Amino acid sequence: MSLRAELVRLGLRWFVKRKTGSATTLEALRRQDAFLERLVPPPPKGTQATRVDLDGVKAVAVVTLASLGGRLVLYLHGGGHVSGSPALHGDFTWRIAAAARARTVILDHRLAPEHPFPAALDDAVTAYRALVADGVDPRRMAVLGESSGGGLVLAMLLKLRDEGFRLPAAAVALSPWTDLALTGGSLQQNADADPMLRGTEGARLASYYLASADARTPYASPLTPTRPD
Repeated sequence: MSLRAELVRLGLRWFVKRKTGSATTLEALRRQDAFLERLVPPPPKGTQATRVDLDGVKAVAVVTLASLGGRLVLYLHGGGHVSGSPALHGDFTWRIAAAARARTVILDHRLAPEHPFPAALDDAVTAYRALVADGVDPRRMAVLGESSGGGLVLAMLLKLRDEGFRLPAAAVALSPWTDLALTGGSLQQNADADPMLRGTEGARLASYYLASADARTPYASPLTPTRPD
């Protein structure tokens, strides 16, 4: 592990796992996210961030001096399906736009428990369809997400596939949350080493998102990508 990766891991344990574990309520977790938003550094000069509406789904489009027309990265943020925002990921999205030489669109999708499954999935599918309808070529489009957003990327691809819609050229899921049933043995084995969540946090967040839905439906937990009955 590189020094930079180790520093990131330690930082996550301090700012995320420690704070999330101390947040006994959803409101406290969101207040901590709001605090972290204020620590996000501004992007470099020449970067443009514009609020957009994708058929009713809120989003922020980020363009840098390196971005090329016609290239787009759709970003689905993490946050356990209950928190997270474009502002919190602001330092990441402009870097993606610059590295990919593309426009990055990050969704401000609906969050649980106010909007449980499948609200976030519906927002992702609607936004993707709206971008394509607006002229974005799927062959020049990538979809990216981390943590719960990574699981949402995979669920969105399953939904689009099942509906016979054109898929993007590429998809990247960074440490995706694909099993809301929490069936993996490694979940408990690595609970202490995990830089993000305490052992009980996954079940709490999953219950917020799922409400009465089955945790094993592929559109919520794309661990087993089978078609729903």
